[in-house]
Amino acid sequence: MTIPESLAHFVDGSRCPGSGTGELPVRNPATGRQISIVRCGGADDVDHAVSVARAAFENWGRTTPKERSDVLLDCAAVIAAHREELAALESADTGKPMESARGEIDGAVDAFRFMAGAARSMQSPSPGEYLTGRTSMIVREPLGVIAAITPWNFPLLTAAQKIAPILAAGNTCVLKPSEHTPLTAHRLAELLSACIPAGVLNVVNGDGAVVGQALAAHADIALVSVTGSVRSGQAVARVASETLKRVHLELGGKAPALVLADADLQAAAEGIAAAGFGNTGQDCGAACRVLVAESVADEFTAFLVEQAHLLSVGDPSDGENITMGPLITEPQYERVLGFLDRARADGVRAVTGGHKVDRAGFFIEPTILVDVPADAECVRDEIFGPVITVQSFPDESSMVAAANNTDYGLAASVWTEDARAALELPRLLNFGTVWVNTHLEMPSEVPWGGYKHSGYGRDMSLFALEDYARTKHVMLNNTRSPGH
Repeated sequence: MTIPESLAHFVDGSRCPGSGTGELPVRNPATGRQISIVRCGGADDVDHAVSVARAAFENWGRTTPKERSDVLLDCAAVIAAHREELAALESADTGKPMESARGEIDGAVDAFRFMAGAARSMQSPSPGEYLTGRTSMIVREPLGVIAAITPWNFPLLTAAQKIAPILAAGNTCVLKPSEHTPLTAHRLAELLSACIPAGVLNVVNGDGAVVGQALAAHADIALVSVTGSVRSGQAVARVASETLKRVHLELGGKAPALVLADADLQAAAEGIAAAGFGNTGQDCGAACRVLVAESVADEFTAFLVEQAHLLSVGDPSDGENITMGPLITEPQYERVLGFLDRARADGVRAVTGGHKVDRAGFFIEPTILVDVPADAECVRDEIFGPVITVQSFPDESSMVAAANNTDYGLAASVWTEDARAALELPRLLNFGTVWVNTHLEMPSEVPWGGYKHSGYGRDMSLFALEDYARTKHVMLNNTRSPGH
């Protein structure tokens, strides 16, 4: 693994210094030390990248599904061949353990492989005479240039889950990775340049207020796809509305996990701990809000505490035994500590954790909070850290009401051995994904996205491919004049 000293943009198949003069440090959150510098772009750099992508679209948009599928399969093979290098870069950039980083690379490979097949499988209604003597056909077309804005928590995986369907549908892409975690996006673009024609995939660095806004406002961008915070999604949607371009938003979450009295409590604790503390809780689908039946609340909480104690917190470079890393940045670290301070002041109790770890880097102990009021900030707002709240309820109806009492609608889970509850409760929960007896398992075949403040549009699956295409009705008058 070689970390570049500085990162310029990647446009038209090669590195591009751009016109911007600003720079930001890239830090390893496990140590707090600077490991690289990212060059920040501006509106001129966005204009250049979009112009290049628009020119590349003239050819790429005319390729056949098979041609695009072959390219995506080549992309998957290149990513797989560089698995360890990319995982090491991702670990250094985000602080996540190597096992988690490798899983992210594997997910990126699968995203390209799936979309390679999906590109050749898009369906449309059969042509037919819906008016006498007129034959109608529905065709699907690429949109053009798509802007993809990706977050810092899963930098490579989220980029892959956007790039693959964007390209599979015949579009070209300008990607803005998070300025905090740009390493793997740039290495990915470099690697894929051996497979993808120049200009089809471009990367422009910078913060959302400058580069993100310029992409959202650009007249030649057909759609902006954002994974990020509610605030960033709202900002993009406001700007994009001026040109009436489409917006695809995957935003925040506050996922409830409903643990019924008949659940396998040990299995529930294991699954919820993995989904709540995985990636240091920095996951919009994290199982961060436990709603448990009163009769088993104490027993379940004890099992959950045991799982928290099994986690090995530290710098991934310490060894493969590390299972939880740091928060991504110092501001995020301070933000999570602020949540914990305010929770304590409000009488909320930490049965384990609740403090920073006394070492270099941005580490906080895996934390479980109890004695949580119904309207507490820690159950209302997205903390995005290694914090799980536990609240108890007398019956299923009150658990469902509490689960739905949130501005978010991304994901939830139900833990039960009751077949009736397993079928009924997901229908009552207002979330885009509801798992039963598991949490945060997402194969490429299924869609990912939410309701309410969690946004709209879907990543992954055939639904994502449809989001990045448009439909056109073509009608042929096939009547013949008399005598012909």
